[in-house]
Amino acid sequence: MTYLGFDFGLRRIGVATGQTLTGTASPQTPLNAHEGQPDWAQVAELIAQWQPEALVVGLPLNMDGTDNPITQRARKFAKRLHGRFHLTCHLVDERLSTREARERTGLQGKSDTLAGLLDSAAACIILEQFLDSEAS
Repeated sequence: MTYLGFDFGLRRIGVATGQTLTGTASPQTPLNAHEGQPDWAQVAELIAQWQPEALVVGLPLNMDGTDNPITQRARKFAKRLHGRFHLTCHLVDERLSTREARERTGLQGKSDTLAGLLDSAAACIILEQFLDSEAS
């Protein structure tokens, strides 16, 4: 089964594709967003291209597990994905995914291009965590 994973952000949304056969994910081109709103036509294109079984959205939480200001916006994004595309949308704790993405990729810059690559690398980590939990 194929899944699409998202690392929600207000300016960019990282995207990854993954499948259960290998339990791995691959980064895709991140989506530009305005206040957390992507171009929904681009999301529709991704879904048409990959035909995922379900969607996975990273849930940003504080280190103690409590919500932060972005947590509710990520939940709202997941609800909008479900409402628009009628696919199951799983939320996955994304704590430390960006740190791990930096370690895996070696990316440390803050340019939009590097940040976009980092966002999609984080989406891979989030999706792989989900795939791993499904395999268990």
